[in-house]
Amino acid sequence: MTSIEFENISKQYRLGLVSTQTLSHDLNRWFQTNILGKEDPYLKIGDVNDRATKGVSDYVWALKDINFKVEQGDVLGIIGKNGAGKSTLLKILSKVTAPSTGIIRANGRIASLLEVGTGFHPEMTGRENIYMNGAIMGMTKAEITRKLDEIVDFSGVERYIDTPAKRYSSGMTVRLGFAIAAHLDPEILVVDEVLAVGDAEFQKKAIGKMQDVSKGEGRTVLFVSHNMGAVRNLCTRGVIMNNGSIVFDGKIDTAISNYVSGQSDKSIHYPKDNQVKSIEIKMIGREIQLTLVYDGDRIIKEPNLGFVIYDNFDNPLFGTNPLKVGIKDFGLPKNKGKIEVKISSPLLTNGSYPVSIWFSDGVQFSHSDTVYQGIKCLSLEVEGMDDLYFEKVISSEGLIIPVCNWKFN
Repeated sequence: MTSIEFENISKQYRLGLVSTQTLSHDLNRWFQTNILGKEDPYLKIGDVNDRATKGVSDYVWALKDINFKVEQGDVLGIIGKNGAGKSTLLKILSKVTAPSTGIIRANGRIASLLEVGTGFHPEMTGRENIYMNGAIMGMTKAEITRKLDEIVDFSGVERYIDTPAKRYSSGMTVRLGFAIAAHLDPEILVVDEVLAVGDAEFQKKAIGKMQDVSKGEGRTVLFVSHNMGAVRNLCTRGVIMNNGSIVFDGKIDTAISNYVSGQSDKSIHYPKDNQVKSIEIKMIGREIQLTLVYDGDRIIKEPNLGFVIYDNFDNPLFGTNPLKVGIKDFGLPKNKGKIEVKISSPLLTNGSYPVSIWFSDGVQFSHSDTVYQGIKCLSLEVEGMDDLYFEKVISSEGLIIPVCNWKFN
């Protein structure tokens, strides 16, 4: 059963202004749309919402032609850079703002937590805000009372429940706000990044509750976050947004991999450094091969190439450098050469992995020892591992595929 359907949703804004800010334009818009029944003439112009570039029009598309469906019980992760249109999409779904074009069909009550303090009146107590939010969602006083103790207990703010909300910290506010949104039986729960305000204990608690809501109760969850670990743990499906459009819709692991690889450079990196000429990392069969070429005037006594390979959640998987393992003499000219390292194990599952590189003279005790440093400047693309190890690994979990030789006595 379809829970939410986005059909041709677009949202246009005029930079720095409300409406068209011109009386003739406003009258023309009203006449065209209300009298003639035609499309808004100002929707035919406008730039793509790329905040990093200067546009040629005052009109921008925060969203453009969004079309997708969310099935009942889905946990959808919406990811993308700041300004991609994620929050605008959820505000339209929550009826905070209206779309310029298109329609959204939603089956059931929607509970939204779009920012800290959403739906809170600062002069009302926490208890009063619970009843007000429930009433807005169409619940009776008896229904809210039945859930009240559970909401207060989950939020962890019982001591301050009869204190005006304006006295709450941001963490307390988001705790109570999430507790209200999650416990008042919404068919659709919308959460936009606000969990980042809470502490680690509450984030874990909140994600567990969203999992219960989706899996145990069959409710739909839309979750926006820049925390890829939280997105992966909670969501089953992912949508990537960029410049107001959807660029990917599929399994959450693939979505995260595509998003992270899109933030990194390709496997060959050309540093802006007059000493280091190129760095390359690639997968060849069962080996990872990392190569650095340097050529310059600087005399390097002990060429030292270090690297760290990360997963999609910024966790370092492994890394090393030759001096750590006792290799001090490459037999290379001191101002020109090529360093190459091959890693045959561990072997990674299919995906894209950020790689940090540093090239130094010796063990890099001081900044002057560093020749080049690139934080996640490369992306290691791994493909075909499932086929390569199909006979030896029947099934596997995690990022590392080991070759296992079993013995039974």
